[in-house]
Amino acid sequence: MDIVLDASAILAVLLNEPERDSIITSSKGTRLLAPESLPCEIGNAVSALIKRKTLTIAQGVSVYHGFSGIPIRFVPIDFPEAIRIAGEDNLYAYDAYVLQVAQSFQAPLMTLDRRLAAAVTRRALDLREI
Repeated sequence: MDIVLDASAILAVLLNEPERDSIITSSKGTRLLAPESLPCEIGNAVSALIKRKTLTIAQGVSVYHGFSGIPIRFVPIDFPEAIRIAGEDNLYAYDAYVLQVAQSFQAPLMTLDRRLAAAVTRRALDLREI
């Protein structure tokens, strides 16, 4: 079974957030999918945490190394479709990329982002609740 993860789910695991164990349990035995943009989004989120002094540079590098160890299949983005999704659902590009992958693979999407979760529900796709 495939499952699509967004940055919020990955970061919850990497940053040891309260949802961590639930995400790990829910994704065991699945093939993890994500748009090929996910490494850039994780890097952007980590740099934002460093800028806000929530993480040190060394911690940020460690978080990114942890991310690199997660076996995720990165999927090419269908940009015209993702742009259409972004416009229809009033989403940021990164969210539309994740939604486009879930839609393309007809795979459940795991997210902590409420706006993205609402778009998944509106599109009658499978939302993996955390």
